[in-house]
Amino acid sequence: MSQTTGASYASAGVDIEAGDRAVELMKEWVKKTQRPEVLGGLGGFAGLFDASALKRYERPLLASATDGVGTKVDIARQMGVYDTIGHDLVAMVMDDIVVCGAEPLFMTDYICVGKVHPERVAAIVKGIAEGCVLAGCALVGGETAEHPGLLGPDDFDVAGAGTGVVEHDRLLGADRIRTGDAVIAMASSGLHSNGYSLVRHVVFDRAGMRLDQQVEELGRTLGEELLEPTRIYSLDCLALTRTSEVHAFSHITGGGLAANLARVIPDGLHATVDRSTWAPGAIFDLVGKAGQVERLELEKTLNMGVGMMAVVPAESVDAALTTLADRGLDAWVAGEITERGEKATGAELVGDYAK
Repeated sequence: MSQTTGASYASAGVDIEAGDRAVELMKEWVKKTQRPEVLGGLGGFAGLFDASALKRYERPLLASATDGVGTKVDIARQMGVYDTIGHDLVAMVMDDIVVCGAEPLFMTDYICVGKVHPERVAAIVKGIAEGCVLAGCALVGGETAEHPGLLGPDDFDVAGAGTGVVEHDRLLGADRIRTGDAVIAMASSGLHSNGYSLVRHVVFDRAGMRLDQQVEELGRTLGEELLEPTRIYSLDCLALTRTSEVHAFSHITGGGLAANLARVIPDGLHATVDRSTWAPGAIFDLVGKAGQVERLELEKTLNMGVGMMAVVPAESVDAALTTLADRGLDAWVAGEITERGEKATGAELVGDYAK
């Protein structure tokens, strides 16, 4: 008689041993993100954070956010580079949290793969851990899920959730903004993690470019440019709140500069941003020309060289710019807050970009 081998999790495509190996490889990186408030180590069912640390606040407000990095993960997959995409994940989560003035506390991640390659998963976590260090938060846990049949063996996606804290009377936002405030722009490191569906369509489908193609105006290959990690502004923004009066921040992500800035502009006021105060990087010009993308379409999809904005009173401009310069961050006055009048929206871009 022939014998039939019973089904197993492994035969269904899930390798528990490979998952365990991935956990062992990532432990050293997670340990680098620890803050004094974190209890226990990697491997528990839940990450623990000692909330007694919040007793120093009069009225602590917890801020939370969750996000992913979109189709940029496909660039990482194609290039076989997995230790930078985590920077993008931390930036997308923690730079949303810091917008209200909150200090990033801790983060968890979710990595979904078609097949667990332990070294690959560990490289992704390495990037997340490095990003957490740059944001000043702890990586207290996460989940790696293997989804054979739904994802190809080399496919993956990442998502994360984070928590921060801010004192109630230091909460930043639209209610603080006044007429005459200045809008300070902080330079992006490139495309960051938004608009990659448009970018991929343009450079691959329309322009027929390759990731390994050297692009003269970029000074490197297309793939290296597209995989440039998102700048993490969390500690820069917190430093700004300590040295200057800040009324609001705006994280420039999906929707572009005007739409994201408008989210923190109160009714009755208007933000005008002058394009002539900066020149977007070469990648933005390349995408626009290669895809014949109209300027307004580019601006509502990409950050155009500005990753974060701060709204500060006019008398705080010099101190704010000095703080950012001391931290090695290129920043400039890009606009101002005025009465809305007949304006239909909370923010607009005017003029032409500098050359």
